[in-house]
Amino acid sequence: MLLANLLTVDRIRCNAQAASKKRVLEQLGALLAEGATLPQAEVFNSLLSRERLGSTGLGHGVAIPHGRVKGNELTTAAFVKLEQGIDFDAIDGQPVDLLFGLLVPEASTEEHLKLLAHLAEMFSDKEFVARLRAATSNEEIHHLLTEWRPSAD
Repeated sequence: MLLANLLTVDRIRCNAQAASKKRVLEQLGALLAEGATLPQAEVFNSLLSRERLGSTGLGHGVAIPHGRVKGNELTTAAFVKLEQGIDFDAIDGQPVDLLFGLLVPEASTEEHLKLLAHLAEMFSDKEFVARLRAATSNEEIHHLLTEWRPSAD
């Protein structure tokens, strides 16, 4: 599944403000709900419920909050680059400033896992993550995210 099919420029926020994990999840929830035409509260609650199971903070300032909402038929993505990192209970204890949000249909377990594996590989590319942090517009972030390919090591 191509990220270009899941993520649009209007569901990206560059240099956003958020003082807490809850606030950034609200922002992601709003962006994801818009893309999936679902109630924002349901999407936010799904993201929050998943976080309660354990942080989606991968480390190195990156998190991949994700959730499922009953009745959702589309996989939708959103991305927030925070101006300043926030405490996200990440595995390495570091503040998170890059968040890739996902909303997936209830029944798409295999697709969901493949997408999470792809994102984990993408965000383990230190050079790529540095370029994301240096990006100054939603369009630039969209281009980086949708054009990334694994290196052929």
